[in-house]
Amino acid sequence: MRVLVKGAGIAGLTVARQLCARGAHVTVSDPHLGFGRSASWLAGGMLAPWCERVNADERVMTLGKMAVEWWDAVLPGQVIHKGTLVAAPQRDSGELGRFAARTSGYEWLDEDGIAELDPALAQRFRRGLFFQHEAHLNPRQALRTLKELLSAAGVVFTSDDVSEDDFPDIVDCTGAARIGQSRDLRGVRGEMLYLHTEEVMLARPIRLLHPRFPVYVVPRGEGLFMVGATMIETEFDGAITARSTMELLNAAYTLHPAFADATVVETGAGIRPAFPDNFPRVMRDGRVIHVNGLYRHGFLLAPTMAAEAADLVFSDRTKQRSFQCT
Repeated sequence: MRVLVKGAGIAGLTVARQLCARGAHVTVSDPHLGFGRSASWLAGGMLAPWCERVNADERVMTLGKMAVEWWDAVLPGQVIHKGTLVAAPQRDSGELGRFAARTSGYEWLDEDGIAELDPALAQRFRRGLFFQHEAHLNPRQALRTLKELLSAAGVVFTSDDVSEDDFPDIVDCTGAARIGQSRDLRGVRGEMLYLHTEEVMLARPIRLLHPRFPVYVVPRGEGLFMVGATMIETEFDGAITARSTMELLNAAYTLHPAFADATVVETGAGIRPAFPDNFPRVMRDGRVIHVNGLYRHGFLLAPTMAAEAADLVFSDRTKQRSFQCT
């Protein structure tokens, strides 16, 4: 079975992995195979189903729990099992209670508990929520490694134009490129920063709550931290704005004053595709299966959506063979 996968972001790569594992001959087509224009490249890489449940459908938590095991199996050693710490400045301490009321899977920490968990935050916050069973990975390393593994398994990657007529099955994972073509699909802008400082050491992602602008800070190792991400209902795809830059920097400074002297090594902005319910969909249109709408849950939900797409490809093929036999 020959299948064309359009798009080499997290959706396309996980679909290719599922198809390849089931014996399909897969070609992945993307004009930007270096990932630089992929929303996945700007992702936080947090495998945090309980935290995401606060503002998401319960299905995000239910399906997201399986993502940690999937990534552990596919990319051994790349998933970091350190949990997630949720904190808030004293003036916003009420946000912690509201956060806790909308989810589960956490334990309350006092000031000493936070200091024991992450010494860099000693005396910074009086209370926090610790989600022990959450994890994270470096999305850029994960994308590169997954592509390498797929190439070694025989998946063909090309940035050239491909004749779709040569493939009986096509899975479209082009994300935001489908905005304006797929019904109800909209763009949600996300912006982020990479900061570098040797003065702060964090072992896990920290979510800093704020009534208007909650953010996360994710350690990447060697003094590098990702600070993200905005969620703006717009399809403007330009560079990061001054307002967002200031808000992200202020959030990092609130987390730890040493971030004031950090260097800004990268800024980024991109459009994340989303449906009205902010939950992804796998849809068939003729011989094309569309996987889209991953919103801010790419690494968390892509494995499940990819399995659903592969099921659809193979089940339809089985039905076709059965019909021909009768």
